[in-house]
Amino acid sequence: MDLQIALFLIQDGVVNGAIYALLGMALVLAFTVTRVIFIPQGEFVAWGALTLAGLQAGQLPGTVWLLAMGGGAVMLVELWTAWRRQDWRAVPRAAGWNLLYPALIFAAARLVDFQQMPLIVQILFALLVVVPIGPMVWRLAFQPVAESSVLVLLIVSVAVHVAMVGLGLLFFGAEGARTSPFTDGGIELGGIPVSAQTLWVVGSSIALILALTVLFGRTLYGKALRATAVNRVGARLMGIPTSLAGKLSFTLCALIGAFSGILIAPITTIYYDTGFLIGLKGFVAAIIAGLGSYPLAAAGAVLVGLLEAFSSFAASAYKEVIVFTLIIPVLIWRSLASRHVEEE
Repeated sequence: MDLQIALFLIQDGVVNGAIYALLGMALVLAFTVTRVIFIPQGEFVAWGALTLAGLQAGQLPGTVWLLAMGGGAVMLVELWTAWRRQDWRAVPRAAGWNLLYPALIFAAARLVDFQQMPLIVQILFALLVVVPIGPMVWRLAFQPVAESSVLVLLIVSVAVHVAMVGLGLLFFGAEGARTSPFTDGGIELGGIPVSAQTLWVVGSSIALILALTVLFGRTLYGKALRATAVNRVGARLMGIPTSLAGKLSFTLCALIGAFSGILIAPITTIYYDTGFLIGLKGFVAAIIAGLGSYPLAAAGAVLVGLLEAFSSFAASAYKEVIVFTLIIPVLIWRSLASRHVEEE
């Protein structure tokens, strides 16, 4: 291996690590607010990329149907809850978000030719389609068991992942897709060409890392969200709506996942199940961070990306084994260094 090959591998590792950092941050976000290890995070990566690819191909994305189905299911749950409590005040707002909004998105997807629209409009519409599915997943799968133990929430998360992978295959098919790059061209660093899309990936990751760090570390609202994970009963007594905190965190997770998929779609082919492996590597980064620190999750993600890049060069057949083996010493070290705390 000479210096030029090493620089190419470092570039690939940093780009991959930037995506893993985004997903690692989303997993840390979901866990710190809701105590949910959000395994389906990778599905939003695939759905965001495939939705944009469908718009650019002039097709009706499958996520439009998923949004309509999810909205109908959430509306039924809200009506049942209102009937049991005999409190109908929240029904009009629920109908607006879960019936009217999906109907408007469906009409826009059918009537507007997004194939002829600028790329920024296509990206924004893809996010408008995919991101609302996040809080729908929270409302249907996790909010009813939000007070359960972490183990129960993990089991539910696995079940949701299996269901979302099956829905992805049903609505998108087994074919892969790519999208157009944000911008053409690039620059040269140390004799190594760097594409503009690579710069978009790294720059967006850095911006989101800083934004989430400031939000949860410096703002009162971010600290209030974190308080729901530490003590849900105490947070509720202090006036923090825990259900709203869960919806907001899952909305942010869906936004990060969908945008991550849109970022990488021009540089790799995305399939309906591609997101799972990407999300799993983000999970390794989140574990390195102890599911609690955004900067440490980002650093762990870059480490995972570099390890994957150099492993693919030295032993490509075992690169996944090498990457996931990294989690074993981290878990051992955290097990020996942490104190046992009884869960309430």
